[in-house]
Amino acid sequence: MTDHFLFENLTWPEVAALDRDIPIVLPLGAGYDKMEVAGSLGAPARVAWLPAIPYGWQGSGLEVPPEILSACVSNLVKCLVEDGFRQVYVVLPDGYTLPFEGSKIRLQAIEPQAAVTLESIDRDRVILVPIGHTEQHALHLPLNVDTLCIHAVIEGTADAAPDKTVCLPVFPYGVSTHRNSFAGTFNMGGRAFEDFFLAVVDALNAKGFQQIYLNSGHGGNVSFLVNVVKYSGERHPGGFCATTWLYLNGPEGAASLENLRESKIGGMGHACELETSLMLHLRPDLVHMERVVDEVDFISSLSYYMDWNETGTLVANPPWKDDTLTGAYGAGSVATAEKGAAWLQAAILEKVGHVDEIIYQHSTRMGKRMQT
Repeated sequence: MTDHFLFENLTWPEVAALDRDIPIVLPLGAGYDKMEVAGSLGAPARVAWLPAIPYGWQGSGLEVPPEILSACVSNLVKCLVEDGFRQVYVVLPDGYTLPFEGSKIRLQAIEPQAAVTLESIDRDRVILVPIGHTEQHALHLPLNVDTLCIHAVIEGTADAAPDKTVCLPVFPYGVSTHRNSFAGTFNMGGRAFEDFFLAVVDALNAKGFQQIYLNSGHGGNVSFLVNVVKYSGERHPGGFCATTWLYLNGPEGAASLENLRESKIGGMGHACELETSLMLHLRPDLVHMERVVDEVDFISSLSYYMDWNETGTLVANPPWKDDTLTGAYGAGSVATAEKGAAWLQAAILEKVGHVDEIIYQHSTRMGKRMQT
């Protein structure tokens, strides 16, 4: 009997220790028969499943041009090949053709319904687009921290403003330029990432949705999403597409961090007091507090330092290993589930406020244009 396990629930040292001959599968969509997948691979002892790509493919309900999706898939497969894994497969819906660099398995999904259903949704709603990532989060947290955290924040926002919003499935991959420093870290590639989400914005506009809010749980995505927003403003001047720096970055959100945090500046960056607290609240079963190593000795200067709301005026991208041996930036040891619950609610309130601003901006601008 084949043991199927979720790759994203591992820590980076656990990924580093995996047998490089273990088959790893990247599914386009959900609903595939795991026994059938194992059978097509020769019934191996173990199969690792990567997070599914929820949309972009034909039949997903939100399609992008195949060459754009192909570039993203190829880059994700290359990450695993570079890490030494010798059996990497992409599971495709039966009959769907997608050219990319890598091995393919074609199967009929058990539940072939579209992952995104927007046909009956009011076109005046704000489309919430949560984007996480699959990357290392030090010794004590799994690879899917960014995905789980932004999913909780944006699902909470949709629940708090059900008549104003609709939420896409969380997208579990992004951009990590430090990919080679720690095992288990993926990188879609900056340009491929931009092309993909600009195509998503194009597809949403083609369906009549003009208010779009791109939300990232991973800092490495943000600068590329800013570019997507700028391109979108040129291509779709009748709409209003926005993004922001992660969450808890506005006055009230930042204040909530300061009111509860125990760490000093440098204690909230990555696998830190904030992210560990959120995970203790959301998925304590995936947190290994006994493995926490605090790393707060970021090489800082007046205009360049690490903390959740970075305010230094210098922008740079030095190698991560200059500042961290374990992959952590911050003080995870002072994290608590209670702080995580409070910060999650503060993040949701902040995002609801952003939704109201997007609606105000779009409606006011449309009214002004009609008067001229």
